[in-house]
Amino acid sequence: MVPERDSKAEDPVASASDGQASRQGTLPVAPARPAVAGTGPADRSKGRGRLTGWLVIAVPAVTSFLVGGYEIGGPSLWRDEAYTKDAVTRPTGQIFTLLGHTDAVHGAYYLLMHVVADAIGTSATALRFPSLCAMVVATACTAAIGRRTAALAQQANFADHGRLNVPALTGFLSGMVFATAPFMTYYAQTARSYAIVTMFATIATYLLLRAYPDGRWRWWSAYAAAAALTGLFNLFGLLILAAHGVTLLLTDARGRKGRGRWIGRVPLRWLAACAAALIVLGPLLRVAHGQQEQIAWLTRPDVKTVQRLAEDFAGSKELLVPFALLALVGLVAACLPDDWRPLNPVAIALPWLVVPPFLMIAVSYAKPVYDERYVEFCLPALAILVGAGLAGIVRLASAAPVRRRGLAWVPVALAAVVVLGLAVMLVGPQGAIRQTAARPDDLRLASAIVAANEQPGDVVFYIPLNSRVLGTGYPAPFERLRDIALAESPIASGTLAGTEITSPALLKRRFTDVRRVWVVTGAGNYQFPVPNTPVDEEKMALIAAAGMHILHRWLAGEVMLTLYGT
Repeated sequence: MVPERDSKAEDPVASASDGQASRQGTLPVAPARPAVAGTGPADRSKGRGRLTGWLVIAVPAVTSFLVGGYEIGGPSLWRDEAYTKDAVTRPTGQIFTLLGHTDAVHGAYYLLMHVVADAIGTSATALRFPSLCAMVVATACTAAIGRRTAALAQQANFADHGRLNVPALTGFLSGMVFATAPFMTYYAQTARSYAIVTMFATIATYLLLRAYPDGRWRWWSAYAAAAALTGLFNLFGLLILAAHGVTLLLTDARGRKGRGRWIGRVPLRWLAACAAALIVLGPLLRVAHGQQEQIAWLTRPDVKTVQRLAEDFAGSKELLVPFALLALVGLVAACLPDDWRPLNPVAIALPWLVVPPFLMIAVSYAKPVYDERYVEFCLPALAILVGAGLAGIVRLASAAPVRRRGLAWVPVALAAVVVLGLAVMLVGPQGAIRQTAARPDDLRLASAIVAANEQPGDVVFYIPLNSRVLGTGYPAPFERLRDIALAESPIASGTLAGTEITSPALLKRRFTDVRRVWVVTGAGNYQFPVPNTPVDEEKMALIAAAGMHILHRWLAGEVMLTLYGT
């Protein structure tokens, strides 16, 4: 172990930037006369540096706002978003009652969205707007991470890149890749907690890059808070700590200037920060353990699971190969010059991209816990790898041998062609991700079908019980149907779906003066479900006994509406 150091740790990014500026000759060595403040070459250089620093962050952030915000209210709400809408419109006390029964893992998100709903309403645009804002912050942090890791690598590897600002280029390209990723758009336009988890994961990763070289408690405390917030909005987000642990193990600690004691390559203060985050989330972990039935629908993964994850992260099957090749270029560009010693882009991004999905998929062979949405916070890592790959291509143009032979334009032209090709290939997936068909359900269409075909006195049966959420996204037409199987409403029962009567005999007594019945289901296989409870079996038996037949059947995504009548 290394003893604590009392000397002030310098900022490695600033050192790298200053070293690059000196090598480029932008700072005067011996000025002829004192320069007026703000007018000398050094001041102009610093001014340009600050402007470049802001643009590296701001341009991708604005791009993500425009890309993610375009037609944000266009796609229909789907069932998970309907759960959000139903939960956040309840009084605060009722939300806490709900969390005691189910969905405790989404408690922080529901309480946040309750405030948002009170302020701007519950339209699709309003419910999704916080996700958009979270993705804008995540984009800015992704650019900052790319820039800072490239600066840390450049500090350790004093290769001559001419006048090329490698950190700024890497950060900018990483941010732009994430800002235009189709699944960034998807989660920016989804009224669930996943975008917020991504935001806090990127913040925690950036703070790791500040805390590790610096070592002071203020950075580690901020890192612990960001990690805890990541887990607060989705407990699986705590897997970012495992990814960071692998990064630290890959990073050579020689030459470190940070304070604190170490165990090998791992700072004790990092372990303390991780422990603090877990302790803070301890009560939520205990409650969530008692609500494991919420993920009982998950199944064991297979090879297709990994393939679908890779394709979805890339944005489409067609983008998978280009993104994989660019990520490989980024790996080579980062690994060969510095042999993983500094916190380079790949050392931070590769474990972030691989470790959380790997752990969840591996555990799921024993107990299924994996769903693609739960590892969505790994998307920025892919953007950083691809951004590092694009920057690596451009760096070839600034290499001394390439410049001497007059071939500097070749890598630049290649990079331009690659960027243009990616832009063209992204148009289709970006358009598709904005369609309601990209979501499992079209609750807006389902509501319109009921509104156009309902008649006074119509009865509704939900099979199974949790299908009731399919009528809460756009509830007005469904509320006019008689729900004779309902025992307690969702609010009265403190649940998401409410409760149904358990006595088939009582249901039979309620089934009077019924001429038409709507049966609402939502199976992922687009098949009418087999009733598996006595009450659901009685529902179908009553329909048959009344001599009813199918008048019409509609599909709205996975939502199936079947109208029975005589």
